[in-house]
Amino acid sequence: MRLMKTMKLLHLEEPSLRFGLGQSVDDPRDGLTLFGPLDSGETTAIKVGAVGTPEGIERFERWLERLQMPINSAEDPAELNFRPIFPGFQAVFKVPLGPKLHARVEIPTSDLTAALSIHSHHERVYSAVTLYQAAIEEFRRDEERSNVDIWFIVVPPEVKRLCSPKSIAPPRSQSSLPSLSLKQARRYIAAPSLFIEINQATVPYEYKPDFHEQIKSRLLTIGTPIQLIQESTLAPRDFLNPFGMPKYSIDRPSTVAWNLSTAAYYKASGRPWKLEGIREGVCYLGIVFKRDPTESDKRNACCAAQLFLDSGDGVVFKGNVGPWYSEADRQFHLSPDAASEIVTKAIESYKAKSNGAPPFELFIHGKMDISQPEWEGFLAGASDETRVTFVKIRPSGTKVFGAGKFPLPRGTAAEIHARSGLLWTVGYVPRLQTFTGKEVPSPLQVDIVRGEGEIVQVLKDILALTKLNYNACLFGDGWPVTLRFADSVAEILTAGPRAGEPPLPFKFYI
Repeated sequence: MRLMKTMKLLHLEEPSLRFGLGQSVDDPRDGLTLFGPLDSGETTAIKVGAVGTPEGIERFERWLERLQMPINSAEDPAELNFRPIFPGFQAVFKVPLGPKLHARVEIPTSDLTAALSIHSHHERVYSAVTLYQAAIEEFRRDEERSNVDIWFIVVPPEVKRLCSPKSIAPPRSQSSLPSLSLKQARRYIAAPSLFIEINQATVPYEYKPDFHEQIKSRLLTIGTPIQLIQESTLAPRDFLNPFGMPKYSIDRPSTVAWNLSTAAYYKASGRPWKLEGIREGVCYLGIVFKRDPTESDKRNACCAAQLFLDSGDGVVFKGNVGPWYSEADRQFHLSPDAASEIVTKAIESYKAKSNGAPPFELFIHGKMDISQPEWEGFLAGASDETRVTFVKIRPSGTKVFGAGKFPLPRGTAAEIHARSGLLWTVGYVPRLQTFTGKEVPSPLQVDIVRGEGEIVQVLKDILALTKLNYNACLFGDGWPVTLRFADSVAEILTAGPRAGEPPLPFKFYI
């Protein structure tokens, strides 16, 4: 489509990141290589635990040993701009990770094979997750040195194939007794049976049949961050197709090393970096809704919220489950009380990390519209000291084609009017000398729906928030961190029955 004549095109400066020694650069890999992480020196060593089959742990140990040395995956010098050398974990993060495991917890391969052969989808996933969970809990009970900083959950390809949401039963599968249909299980969950055996058989049906989401949800209680890692990622050439090529497509080894190392450091030690020049007293709250599959009322949904502070810290908390889905406009809307509670929790979390001072501004990011009662609830949850603004962010179908070799630069923006704009978070990056996407990029549509704010400043904030994805080591993401993991966090929060636990740091969910 053509850009409207009233639009004002501009280019936003690439946000800088601060690293160790108080130094700032644009690319996180440059900053970590040159100056080390922001929180360098706060940890003497990262204690690593690994749980998996004996074969899986052996692959993980080999990978952990390789991580100590430089890894170069560039096939020619020109690739080093966008695929830089990984110098080795301790060289980058100034703290050792391995090479020896602090905790090695093996799951018998035969036990996992038996769990994966169960016919019922829910029971199969529940049994596989239970093996990993029970192994960690047994270690924590019996071992004196149980203070692990991060657990790596090493997953063989069969788990992903048989324990994903759309998996089908394996050939010659066995049934576990007593076995229930999903309809029967939900009926007994709503109205428990007089027979204990039947009630016990309903437990797997209280959880989502997704290994990744379920294990994240069930291991929140151990109080230690986890990192799932596929055996095929650790040793791709151990899994070959009939033509002698790896069955599973993965990134280059240096890219895998950068991404997993950054995630491990963040979860186990501290912040790799933070935004340079972020406005003090400003925080950002991402809100997303997820229907609870165990609820009989189709209107019922869980509201998940992610708060990010100016320090780069993140906190996740779960809102109330309620009839938030409206058939009238096919969108989710909180009640005034629920909206007020979400904002109150956010501000209290902020105050806990800022010596009791409330934020000066709270920007709420969402993909949906909000109603007037909902907005009034948000305002009621904030004091007069905090200004609240609701910003709607969604993909735009706008395409802009240029005459050059590459598409528009990342950071290109279009000010449509005082409360609306477009932002290209994916595009050509001069530092990398390449385009970071796979097709002509579409911008994000950004609208200030409620409250006050300057659209250019809002666009700058969103661009900056695309650089706080600690789960990978990227120049910049396509979505701000407030919404980047929103759906995944909501999936974990609704993966099984959960009581009203206190808010947990963001690192437990990614």
